[in-house]
Amino acid sequence: MKKLYIGILSIFIISMLAACGSQASGEQKQGEESSDKKVLKMATSADFPPFESHNEKGDIVGFDVDLANKIADKLGYQLEIQDMKFDGLVGALQSGRVDMVMSGMSTTEKRRKNVDFSKQYHRSGEMFIYKKDADIKKLEDLKGKTVGVQLGTIQEEGADKLSKKYGFKVKKVDNANILGQELASNRIDVGYLDKTVAKGYVKSQNLTGFDDPTTSSPGMGVAFPKGSDLTEKVNNILKELEASGEMDKLKDKWLSEYQE
Repeated sequence: MKKLYIGILSIFIISMLAACGSQASGEQKQGEESSDKKVLKMATSADFPPFESHNEKGDIVGFDVDLANKIADKLGYQLEIQDMKFDGLVGALQSGRVDMVMSGMSTTEKRRKNVDFSKQYHRSGEMFIYKKDADIKKLEDLKGKTVGVQLGTIQEEGADKLSKKYGFKVKKVDNANILGQELASNRIDVGYLDKTVAKGYVKSQNLTGFDDPTTSSPGMGVAFPKGSDLTEKVNNILKELEASGEMDKLKDKWLSEYQE
C-alpha cells in the first residue's frame, strides 16, 4: 500500500511540473517549437492597440508583434512574448528577465539612462480625447478637469508638467484600456494618449479630441539592456525592412486607418 501511494504521488508531482513548464503565466510563444532555435524573450504591455493587444482568442497581436516576429526570424530566433504592466518593462530588461522590449515605447532621454534603444521605427505624437458634448477645445479648457494617463508612459510625464500650467488634475492608471472605461463612466474628463492609439478610441467610442500642441516627443524604439549586442543587429534589420518596403507594408496593415 505504501509503495502504491508513493507511486501515485510521484506521478501527480511529475504531471504538475509538466503542466507548469508547458505554459508560463503571461507568455506567448510564436511559431513552431524548435529545439534548434534560440529563444528571443520580448516583454510588452498588451493594452496598446494597434501596437499590441489581445485578440478574441487571447493571442497578443499588433504592429509591434508582427515587427518583432520579423526581427526574430532574421536573427534565427524563436520569439517568446511576456505580457506585463508597462511600468515594469524597463525593470524586466534591467533584471535580465527579457532580451528586449517592444511596447510602443518612446525613446526618451530619461529611459536612455537605463536602457539602450534601436533606431526609431514609428512616431505618433500625443492627443487629448474626450466626449463630444464636453466643453473642451484647447489646453486652457482643461482647467479643473481630470485627465487620465497610463503609468510609466511619456504621457504621464507630459501631463504632470502640463497640469501645473493649465490647472488640471492627473489620474494615473496601470492599463491603457482602463482609460476608455474611465471616460465612458465619467471618472475622468479627458484621456491623454499616444495619438495613434487615441484615434482608435475616438473611432470606437465616438469621442473627439485635439493634438497636444506643446510636445515634440521622440519616436518609438526597441529597448534593450545596456550594452546588449542585439542593438546593432536589430538596427541593421530595421534598416533592411525599411529599404525593402516591408516596414511600410506593416504600417499599412496595422496603422493606416489611424493616420491622417
